[in-house]
Amino acid sequence: MIYLDYAATTPISDNSLEIYAKAAKHAFGNSNSLHDIGDVAARTLQASRKLISSIIGGNEKGLYFTSGGSEANILAIQSLLKGLHPEKNHLITSSIEHSSLYTFFKKLSTEGYEVSFLEPNHKGQITEEIVKNALRANTGLVSIQHGNSEIGTVHQIEKIGPLLKVHGVLFHSDCVQTFGKLPINIEKAQLDSISFSSHKIYGPKGIGAAYIHPSVYWQPVIPGTTHESGFRPGTVDVPAVAAFATAAKDISAAMENNTEYYLGLRSKFIDFLKPYQDKILLVNESMDPFLPNILPLLVDGIEGQYIMLECNRFGFAISTGSACQVGMQAPSRSLLALGFDEHKAKQYIRISIGTDTTEEQLKSFLHVLFNIVDNFKK
Repeated sequence: MIYLDYAATTPISDNSLEIYAKAAKHAFGNSNSLHDIGDVAARTLQASRKLISSIIGGNEKGLYFTSGGSEANILAIQSLLKGLHPEKNHLITSSIEHSSLYTFFKKLSTEGYEVSFLEPNHKGQITEEIVKNALRANTGLVSIQHGNSEIGTVHQIEKIGPLLKVHGVLFHSDCVQTFGKLPINIEKAQLDSISFSSHKIYGPKGIGAAYIHPSVYWQPVIPGTTHESGFRPGTVDVPAVAAFATAAKDISAAMENNTEYYLGLRSKFIDFLKPYQDKILLVNESMDPFLPNILPLLVDGIEGQYIMLECNRFGFAISTGSACQVGMQAPSRSLLALGFDEHKAKQYIRISIGTDTTEEQLKSFLHVLFNIVDNFKK
């Protein structure tokens, strides 16, 4: 089967897997234990923390390991809110956030918080101006994703951050889709917290991280927690952390080359698509900036779920959106926010490419897709 769903997850790299195996044998101790075996684990954990924080231009004291991106998002927001003055109860996010944040903010709106869900502009972006217009005197926190997993748009976090700093408002950004693909600098973007995940960058599943700037006041979600400086309870999976750090180092070193490669594949994909451009729309073709590895399509008159199943039958793994929302049978919130109606939004499929994707694979996929379109009986 040809895998074209890299935005959902990636296979673990050989390097990352090798380091995991070594760490599992030699750094298996509890990093909080005071004996020598615990010390080996603690030093491995600290070295990994230092490496990953340096990639985002951060301080190692602000990096906390979690079970993944979703948990990192929720724990970061909860911890920041517990440190805010009660009067700062207005929160801002967007209607196109990852489901982990969107559903969490919906929950917060029933618990005494006022939550504004911002709509993107016609290019699918949340801009500095959109955020500025939503600010109030009692706004305490803003959470805007860096890159959208469904349509691949990239938001102006480096402009939003300084704006919020002037107004004394905390700024969190979900960087799960962009970490390792776009440069992220905590200080330059004036971010207070971010989240990212290992399995999106060819590392193991079940490990992610939240970064909270050391200058920001926060409180533990569960008082008395000892691991991760009180941020998250539970013994840290040190081998997974070491493998995560290895994957982060490797993908950051290859970022420029990967971007160039993805842009080349995207350009070829657009060329291959031209004979069917009246029936198949590349949603983000005219959007800029964008994640070059995400290719969102709308196929006229055919539901995305049908196409996904047919592609699977012919040996291609694609998706109909964020893997965290599969089974909900609901149209993409990102497509609805762009102005497509529910019927049209359900015609969405997502192709997402990775380092192993080839031009020939994309050509073969489109050959299958064109046959599905030609043979579909409306």
